[in-house]
Amino acid sequence: MELAYYSDYAVRLVNTEEPSRGQDSLTSVEAVRELFGANQSAARRTTDSDVTRFRSVRGRLRAVFEAADGGDETLAVDLLNSLLLEFPVSPQISGHDHRDEDGSPLWHMHLADHPSNATAGFAAIAAMGLAFHLTEYGVDRLGLCEAAPCRNAYLDTSTNRSRRYCSDRCATRANVAAYRARKRLEADRSASTGRSADSAQRTTANGER
Repeated sequence: MELAYYSDYAVRLVNTEEPSRGQDSLTSVEAVRELFGANQSAARRTTDSDVTRFRSVRGRLRAVFEAADGGDETLAVDLLNSLLLEFPVSPQISGHDHRDEDGSPLWHMHLADHPSNATAGFAAIAAMGLAFHLTEYGVDRLGLCEAAPCRNAYLDTSTNRSRRYCSDRCATRANVAAYRARKRLEADRSASTGRSADSAQRTTANGER
């Protein structure tokens, strides 16, 4: 499994909360287990205590995205390094479920599940995946959606570093809002121009009397 895949762990966890909207979907053991996706062996280790622990890790991961989005590369790296120190990974060479045409294993790097608890395992994978993405593509590839009030996290994989929104839905919503704002401005300018013309005409007419 490619290490880049693991960076999505961080995005999935961060986006379980939308602070500006007061929404939080990370409220149960089941919600935590869903974050593991196909990794059901790790999900089954989840207990009630992991809900609180996951929320704590989520806040720290969001802080990384906020620092990166704000242009503070050093802070983003420092915050991510603290997570890597607290939740070390266990890299392994694996060939399971990957075979080439002659049936030989396709060896690749895999991050093994952390044995202590579900939170430590998930945090280790999320932090390492995010660190790989940051060092491979740059800090500016970590962003927060610009479609207010969303602010969901995303990883920019565009070729020209142009991504600004977490989804097509938010991009469309922002574009529609910008279009309507332009139309309102044009209407206001047109009305102002009309009022100025009327005022000028009245002034001229008064002067001719």
